[in-house]
Amino acid sequence: MKAILGLEDGTIVKGVGFGAAGTAVCGELVFTTQYTGYEEALTDPSYAGQILMFTYPLIGNYGVSGKTFQSDGMKAEALVVREACDHPSHHLSGRSIFDFAKEEDRPGIAGVDTRMLTIKTRDTGAMRACLLTDSDDGVEAVRLARQHPKISDQHDLIDRVTCPAPYHIEATGKDKPHFVVIDLGIKTNMIKSLQQRGVGITVVPASTPPDYITEQKPDAIFVSNGPGDPEKAGTAIDVVKHMMGEVPIYGICFGNQIISLALGASTYKLKFGHRGANQPVKDLNTNTVYITSQNHGFAVDAGSLDAAEAHITHLNINDNTVEGIAHDYLDIMSVQFHPEASPGPWDTEKWFFDTIVKRVMK
Repeated sequence: MKAILGLEDGTIVKGVGFGAAGTAVCGELVFTTQYTGYEEALTDPSYAGQILMFTYPLIGNYGVSGKTFQSDGMKAEALVVREACDHPSHHLSGRSIFDFAKEEDRPGIAGVDTRMLTIKTRDTGAMRACLLTDSDDGVEAVRLARQHPKISDQHDLIDRVTCPAPYHIEATGKDKPHFVVIDLGIKTNMIKSLQQRGVGITVVPASTPPDYITEQKPDAIFVSNGPGDPEKAGTAIDVVKHMMGEVPIYGICFGNQIISLALGASTYKLKFGHRGANQPVKDLNTNTVYITSQNHGFAVDAGSLDAAEAHITHLNINDNTVEGIAHDYLDIMSVQFHPEASPGPWDTEKWFFDTIVKRVMK
C-alpha cells in the first residue's frame, strides 16, 4: 500500500503504508529515541494528537503482546518508522505491528528516512504533519498538515483520553492511605505502581470539580500524565489550587506542569520535546544522576517558580530544563520524568512511589 507524509514546511516523504487504509491522519510529528517499548509508547495517552516517529530503525521485531499496554489501545494518531518487522520473534508475541495498527484502525508508514526527519525536527522544531495512505498526493498531504490546528490550540485531547466516570480500587494493605488520582490520560503503570504499595485509589475524570474530590476524603491527590498544552487542563488546575495546603499533592509529567501552573508558575512549549528512555536527570538534593524515560513537549519555566515559592528538585542535564519541583510547606512534590516507565529504565520507580506513600503515612 502506498503512503505519503506531508509536513507543514512543505516536506513530502513517500513510503509504504500499513495499518488503516485510505485514511488521512494529521497531528504533530514527534520523535522518540527508545528502541524497545514501542508497544508502551503507542498506547501512551500522552501521544494523543501526535504522529509518533521512532528513531530506532527497526520496530516490531518482538511483536505485540498486549501485556504492556498503557491504555486500552493505540493513542498515537499514526506511526512513522524506517522499517516495520512483519515476522516478529518472541514467545509472548500475539500479532505483528502491522496487525496491531490495522486492528486499531491507525495508519503507519515505513521505508522513510527517519534520520532526515529527526534532524529536521531538531533543527526546525516539532511540526504539523499529515499521513495519507492509499495515496501519493504530497500536495494534499502538505495542505492538510498546514490547516490542522497546532497542538497548543487543541482543546479536546484530554477529553479523548480521560476515564468516562470515577472508579475505585480498594486498598490491599493495612492502614494504607487513600489517593484520589486525576486522570488526564493516565498510563496503566502509574496505577500499578500505586497498587503495588497497597494504597486505596479513586480515579476521577479530568473534568471532576473540586467539591467531588473533597467528598472522597482523600489522604493525597495524584495528578497524572496527559496530552497537549497543560494550560488547557483548567479544571485540574483549579482542583490543585483548591486542595493545596489541605492534603499532599503529587504528580508526574503533565501533572508536574499542572501543579506548577496552580502554584502560579508558567509553562512553555519545547522546540521538539523530550521523548525516549535515555534522558539524564540530576537530583539536586543528592547529586544523583538518573537515566529516565520521558514524553513531554512542554516544560515549567524555571524563573517563574520563585514567585510560586516552590523550588526545583531535579534538572535535565542535557538542557537544564525543570524535571521536578517541591513545595515543602504545602507538601507538594512532582517530577517531569516517568518513574513508572516500562520497559524502563527503572532508576526512579522505587524512590518516587515509596517516597510519596511514606510521606502520606507519616
